[in-house]
Amino acid sequence: MTQIQDIAARAQRLREEIERHNYLYYVLDAPEIPDAEFDKLFRELERLEAENPPLATPDSPTQRVGAAPLTAFSQVTHRVPMLSLNNAFEDEEVAAFDRRAREGLRVEEIEYAVEPKFDGLAISLAYENGVLVQGATRGNGYTGEDVTSNLRTVKAIPLRLHVERPPRLLEVRGEVLILKKDFDRLNRQQRERGEKEFANPRNAAAGSLRQLDPRITASRPLTFFAYGLGSTEGVDLPPTQSGVMDFLETLRVPVSRERQVVRGLAGLLEYYAAIGARRAGLSYDIDGVVYKVNDLAWQDQLGFVARAPRFAVAHKFAAQEATTKLVGIDVQVGRTGTLTPVARLHPVFVGGVTVASATLHNQDEIDRKDVRVGDTVIVRRAGDVIPEVVGVVLKERPHPEPERFNILEKYPVCPVCGSHVIRLPDEAAVRCSGELVCPAQRKQAILHFASRRAMDIEGFGDKLVDQLVDKELIHSAADIYKLGMSALANLERMGEKSAGKVLAAIESSKKTTLARFIYALGIRNVGESTARDLARHFGGLDALMVADEEALQQVADVGPVVAQSIVQFFAEAHNREVIAQLVAAGIHWPKGAEGGHAAAGAASGKTFVLTGTLPNLTRDEAKEKIEASGGKVSGSVSAKTDYVVAGAEPGSKLARAQELGVAILDEAGLMELLEGKA
Repeated sequence: MTQIQDIAARAQRLREEIERHNYLYYVLDAPEIPDAEFDKLFRELERLEAENPPLATPDSPTQRVGAAPLTAFSQVTHRVPMLSLNNAFEDEEVAAFDRRAREGLRVEEIEYAVEPKFDGLAISLAYENGVLVQGATRGNGYTGEDVTSNLRTVKAIPLRLHVERPPRLLEVRGEVLILKKDFDRLNRQQRERGEKEFANPRNAAAGSLRQLDPRITASRPLTFFAYGLGSTEGVDLPPTQSGVMDFLETLRVPVSRERQVVRGLAGLLEYYAAIGARRAGLSYDIDGVVYKVNDLAWQDQLGFVARAPRFAVAHKFAAQEATTKLVGIDVQVGRTGTLTPVARLHPVFVGGVTVASATLHNQDEIDRKDVRVGDTVIVRRAGDVIPEVVGVVLKERPHPEPERFNILEKYPVCPVCGSHVIRLPDEAAVRCSGELVCPAQRKQAILHFASRRAMDIEGFGDKLVDQLVDKELIHSAADIYKLGMSALANLERMGEKSAGKVLAAIESSKKTTLARFIYALGIRNVGESTARDLARHFGGLDALMVADEEALQQVADVGPVVAQSIVQFFAEAHNREVIAQLVAAGIHWPKGAEGGHAAAGAASGKTFVLTGTLPNLTRDEAKEKIEASGGKVSGSVSAKTDYVVAGAEPGSKLARAQELGVAILDEAGLMELLEGKA
């Protein structure tokens, strides 16, 4: 045997030994060697692979440290849909599930595979010839996100299946989660670093798995448990669900140790009660148990209904509740300006955590539940996650009775920025009217202002806005136009070249249209279409800013609620000041080009529907050209549609247009019509 063959053999032995110890440590919780000895093996493998790069195989444990950051997640279409389960909350619902299954199979009693319902993030792992090649989130059940690089960092997930003759394809379904002890340690580290703590293990796991930088995922204590299979090729599977789980265990894929096989309804309810009694002592969070017909042939026979299987059900635990005193009501101002009432509570232990605050949702909910400061209230961890006040113990209400709480009376102005607080008709939410200046809304307002359909400032995305706001370099959209090279170039991942591109995009954005500018302001209930209608009708910004509700309602599709939103927005002095600064910065648009009644184009009053791929125009470009010519673009074909513009691979809209006799145009025909040649 040559020297290189000796080295390759040694590397292979090290890989197998390291993965065996990973399995013992992360899955079985039964380590055989101390950490120092494990580190010695790992460093030796790293050295061998560094000196001999061809030895660094994709399934090597050294590849778990995290790859280079991604710019976005690609989409994955699941070979077999990852459907959700129907829920049962009462014993009677479980009995109905068992009865339907027995009737469907025409049997007297059914054997079920049962296990805890993990409170994590569902994923699918695809192994080809035994090697992990892809990992994806559940997504909508049919399409998920490709998070392979992140899942490779989870040490409980085998990079290669432990089997002599691996199947051509094996899709393993399961959940990524964080164990309770690891979650406590993670939050302790967050506190020590002065960083925000995670609300609960599920949120921490989901956020960790969806990091664009896999190195961040690698730093988080994620684990994994399998609960079933998706698509398979080249493997003879056991005939039962419990057998499949045993098979996965032989492959060193983590599965629940709490799984069992029971018979009939009595067995299901006994298991539910037993796991419920042990719930607090489990190493991971669960929110119920899952029952599956054990026989796989019977599963196929029962099939599916809508988006859920008939052969399985999730028996959820009741929300955990406790009573405590409501000592005060505060409000939090969200990213969109909504004032959410929050109950300040005498701390109480609910569902494994101490709760000192809980959501009251909105004014309507406060009124409906008649919640008052000083009351004894019932607190629930809804879904084991978000604490909420669900009711009042009226017999313990103090005397004399406390006053009713009203957000608008208590907070006539925003507690963050001092702008007026409003509640529009038919809306439950109470909102801050300082959209352009409120620090709570600052990031959202700036992102919207710079977005492609608004001022279209290329490069002005989430990460840049986060840095600019957090470093207090900008406080409103107007400050975008005060940025210079030094401020931008010194930001993380910028440099002079990138900063120059952003500055050029900012300068370019100054030449816009009145409709885009109105939309960019972020006025509540004013979308792109309404912004265009306002621009056409008033023809200038000054006329719009002084219009009253009656004048505004003369505009097509502007009703009382929208009119009130517009009036209140321009009535806020803070907003008018920012607008003045934006205009002073040089933002301009063609005068009179959008002046309502004089701006009628060839498409004026016509409704268009776009379908398929056009040869030269994107759908957004075609839409802009139609709207610039006075037309409207709809998403569906009806008898009121004037034209359907069809490109390559049109969908059902084309067939619908043909049925209704709607005129059909290609791209050339559209351009001729818009240019007045048709």
